[in-house]
Amino acid sequence: MMRLIASFVGCLALAAGLLPAPTHAYPTRPVTLVLGFAPGGPSDVMARIFSKRLEQALGQPVVIENRAGAGGNIAGETVARATPDGYTLLLANSGILAANASLYKRTGFDAQRDFTPVTLVGAQANVLVINPGVPARTLVELIAYAKANPGKVSFASGGHGSSPHLAGELLKAEAKIDIVHIPYKGTGPALQDIIAGHVHMMFSSVAAVKPQIEGGKLRALAVTTLKRTALLPEIGSVAELAIPKFEATAWHAVVGPAGLPKDVLATVHRAMMETLNDPATGKQLTGLGLDIMPSTPDELAAYIRSEIPKWSAIIKASGATLE
Repeated sequence: MMRLIASFVGCLALAAGLLPAPTHAYPTRPVTLVLGFAPGGPSDVMARIFSKRLEQALGQPVVIENRAGAGGNIAGETVARATPDGYTLLLANSGILAANASLYKRTGFDAQRDFTPVTLVGAQANVLVINPGVPARTLVELIAYAKANPGKVSFASGGHGSSPHLAGELLKAEAKIDIVHIPYKGTGPALQDIIAGHVHMMFSSVAAVKPQIEGGKLRALAVTTLKRTALLPEIGSVAELAIPKFEATAWHAVVGPAGLPKDVLATVHRAMMETLNDPATGKQLTGLGLDIMPSTPDELAAYIRSEIPKWSAIIKASGATLE
């Protein structure tokens, strides 16, 4: 009888060895989604929209953590140093993953080495808006006004390295105008100051400023996509109106710390695909002016590799490097 029992146990052990080792359940507790910008801005609104659907896909709460400052570098470094267990993720933008490597002398992380790509989320057009008190009704008039007043026209942004900041630097370089960048910790504070007249102009995501444009508090002059956007079809592009081939859009992606286990990455990616392909969520994100662009982890990795030199060239041309 003892021999039979020993033989049975041995067979079980052998069978167990032939089967894949069981993986630990993930997730078993809340997942933190870190953002590099203040509450109320485009990234924050976007995160709060898709995190609701992501919670359903993961079966756990998704906690939004805003760590504003340094163009998203604080948030990027936080996630780069986090334990690679899937419980700390980053909603990054083109600044964090592509531009900041050239914009800042120190970021605290390497965008290609220190993160595990999960998926692209989407891309957004920017729109150039001015305070109605600025004596310009067209982009051409604004450029002429800036040339006549070198160093006296200011442009706001939600922070160094953000897509609106780089759009402003690109306009400065391409139009050959001397305008002064005023950075804020998020789009919300920047928007308040341009409406109040403390700064003259800014680039912003369309959704963040569309109500103010429609209410007459801001004047829209141009969008930064090569062609017009459906959200503001009556507004021409910078390329169309003044500077051929001008393009400066923001894109967003989800990444985790480097070394994310394959099974955890697969779970997060699957949950993100469910989220981005959900019709109701997609409708809300599209309402923000986001073109949804789900991708594989490998596709995101390749996209990051291609975007770094692109933004490097823009930053080099503008001389916009920071400490």
